[in-house]
Amino acid sequence: MEARSRRDPAPFIAAMADDFVWRIIGSTTWSGAYVGKADVCERLLKPLYEQFIAPSSITPTRILADGDHVVVECRGDAETISGQRYANTYCFVIRVEAGQLRELTEYMDTALVERVLQPRPARP
Repeated sequence: MEARSRRDPAPFIAAMADDFVWRIIGSTTWSGAYVGKADVCERLLKPLYEQFIAPSSITPTRILADGDHVVVECRGDAETISGQRYANTYCFVIRVEAGQLRELTEYMDTALVERVLQPRPARP
């Protein structure tokens, strides 16, 4: 998370297990399950980062751990290529196993997603 606060997603991506699952709550075009590290990178992160001038910063405000689960409250900040600020507030519930990220459920301001982000491209 420290690297994410510096706009560096590489260590977070490297920590994902190959069968990592990222779930986004809500009913936006971005909502749903991304299954597998490759799917997360291709269908979620790639089209998301293409909308930003630079990768977003994700800065933790609180981290709680219980067994193999970690809850991270955080604030994101990015500027879109259309010039809009995308400053979302998140709660990530992450399951960690053997030092790898196995699952992440993301709670956020979905109204902000709808207002600022372009819809996620449909699956080919």
